[in-house]
Order: sequence, then C-alpha cells, then structure tokens
Amino acid sequence: MTDTKTKIAAGLERAFAARGFAEPSVEDLRDAAGVSLRTLYKYTPSRADMVVAALEHRHGRYLAHLFEDLPETQQAVLDALFERVGDWMAAEAAHGCLFHGAVAAEPGSEGLRELLTRHKAEVARRAAAATGLDGREIELLVILEGLTQTWSLHRDAAVTSAKRLGHGLRMNGAA
Repeated sequence: MTDTKTKIAAGLERAFAARGFAEPSVEDLRDAAGVSLRTLYKYTPSRADMVVAALEHRHGRYLAHLFEDLPETQQAVLDALFERVGDWMAAEAAHGCLFHGAVAAEPGSEGLRELLTRHKAEVARRAAAATGLDGREIELLVILEGLTQTWSLHRDAAVTSAKRLGHGLRMNGAA
C-alpha cells in the first residue's frame, strides 16, 4: 500500500470507528484522511470504497495486534490472544466490532458481508494454528466473538472467562 493510500485508509478507519458509518460526511472523511477531496476520490472513488479501505486497514492492524510476537508455548499463546483482544477492545473498539458495524449499516451489501466473513475466518484460522487447536476454528471464533461482545460490560472478567473457556477447549483436545 502506498503511503498516501495507507494514510487515507488509516484516517477513514479512525473516522468510521469514532462516528459510525452513517454520520461522517465526505468532507468529514476527507478531513480525517488529511488529504484533498480530489486525492480522497482518486484512491477511494466511492463511499463504499472508503468503507472497504478502512476495513482492510483495520483487518491488517488487528491481525498484527493479535498475532505478532506471540509467546513460545501454545498455552501462553491462547492466554495472550484473549488478553490482546481485551487490550484491543479497550484501545480501539469501544463501540464494538467495526466489521459487524459496517454490515449492520448496510445489511444488503454482499461485499461487506464477504469482507466480514473473510476477516473472521482468517482470525479463527490463525488463532487455531497458533494455539495448536487446528480443526477447532469455530469454537475459538465463538469464544473470541463472545469476548468482543461482552468486553464492554465485563472487561477483565470477560477476558478471564474467555481464557477459562479456551483452557477447556484445549483440555478437550483438537478435533
């Protein structure tokens, strides 16, 4: 991704995360991206393209946050993943999952639904591989998604509960 394109995507991500998908005007999005309207439209020719650019940027940042520099043991990886999701929620996702928010804002968009599906599948696949729980992607995703949904209500207790569920999944072995 070019520097300008990355700058635009980062600004759009911040704007949509802070204000949702319906509220920001194109001028607000231009300001958040820190570029001219002409440059914004050069890289993202439509509002739909702006949403996709923001979500693609978010996807990369989220994967990096969760999976870079993981601990050595698979058990420690499992705990680290849940802790990192809690950290992400505290710092980045006070309003919930941006991908689910995008689909909720435009429920008829197959492209957004496919992006959501791809994002969640990659998180689950990488989590299963990193924890040695290959074949248990859906179970891991249920725990991770439950954590993201309950974090705003229960914070650290939600992380602790996710760890407990993850340990139970590990004890039951890979499928």
